[in-house]
Amino acid sequence: MKRLIVTVAATAALLGATATSAHATARQDVHRPDVHQLQADADAILKQGAPGVIAEVSTPQGRTRIRAGFGNTETKQPVPWGAHFRIGSFTKTFVATTTLQLVGEGKVALDAPVEKYLPGTVNNGAHITVRQLLQHTSGLPDYLAKMPFLSTEEGFQANRYRTFTPKQLVALSNEQKPLFAPGTSWQYSNTNYVLVGMIIEKVTGDDWRDQVYRRIIRPLGLRNTSLPRTSPGLPSPHAVGYERFPGPDATETDPKYGEPIDATEQNPSWGEAAGEIISTTSDGNRFLRALLSGQLLRPAQLAEMKKTVPAKPFEVLWPGARYGLGLMSSTGPCGLVWSHGGDIMGFRTRNGVTEDGSRSVVVSLNSDSLKPEPGAPKLDQDVALQLIEDGLCA
Repeated sequence: MKRLIVTVAATAALLGATATSAHATARQDVHRPDVHQLQADADAILKQGAPGVIAEVSTPQGRTRIRAGFGNTETKQPVPWGAHFRIGSFTKTFVATTTLQLVGEGKVALDAPVEKYLPGTVNNGAHITVRQLLQHTSGLPDYLAKMPFLSTEEGFQANRYRTFTPKQLVALSNEQKPLFAPGTSWQYSNTNYVLVGMIIEKVTGDDWRDQVYRRIIRPLGLRNTSLPRTSPGLPSPHAVGYERFPGPDATETDPKYGEPIDATEQNPSWGEAAGEIISTTSDGNRFLRALLSGQLLRPAQLAEMKKTVPAKPFEVLWPGARYGLGLMSSTGPCGLVWSHGGDIMGFRTRNGVTEDGSRSVVVSLNSDSLKPEPGAPKLDQDVALQLIEDGLCA
């Protein structure tokens, strides 16, 4: 959801790494990831400012679970095994998969204009296609640019239980000038997926959440994945989600963060089909492996999902980043990796899955506003990338 911004106490990070390293679970063999290396990777994320980390690697030989740091910095409790967390923009992959199933059924056409399904809803809708929404090549401005209150502590506290409708969110985008002519460039915009959610409702008569549940969550048995709508809480167990907000004179390179607050509870309707879902590492892995192994989409639709364009703003953190339809590709030491992360107040989700769906990794941090410890290495890649690569490389 949020743009990537790069924090917690050195004592918490050090104690958390020591206290939880013994809980990593996996029998070591040639096919499994190196649990000791994964633990070191998780501990390194703490030094970049995460209060706590939980990760799970899923392979044909079983799963490996890692955790480090704290799920609650006051009580010094670790992140619970099986913790529920907000997945932010990883929601988009669920929504894109649902849409592509509808494409396979002939109910949605990827290259049809948005105006066909949502007449009069969005500026320039006659010239923007469904594909361009899914691929972020529509040129539509992000409605978040008109919600500055989500970027300050005072604004967040005053609006954390506020309900937004899809039409309200799209209206905020319509107030802005287009970023570029449709199909001529690429820019991530949450507005695109709010509109996709509206298209799903238009062609099925169901709320997009009901379609995601019927087509993905129920068939895969994702018992710990939920669609909260306006409900502000998280199912148990869960970590506390911590959020820091930029201080006075903040810059892109130095947000001058204040002290973290508990941002666990919030009405996620402002995220809608762009970032609302709650899940776990196990469910996230099951979904990713099912998707890439062809269990959820017909070959033609999976091929469409994998048609990518350069995503230059993401290349800074993810080498060779390209964006398909609700799925991003990047290049790693073990070849092509598919993924879709997510940032929402209190939580950061990162993941990766191999081309054939045989191995996947899901990582959750209980903060998306990281402030590196003094002396921590300055990273030129995503904070979780090393853990993901070590999990995927057999």
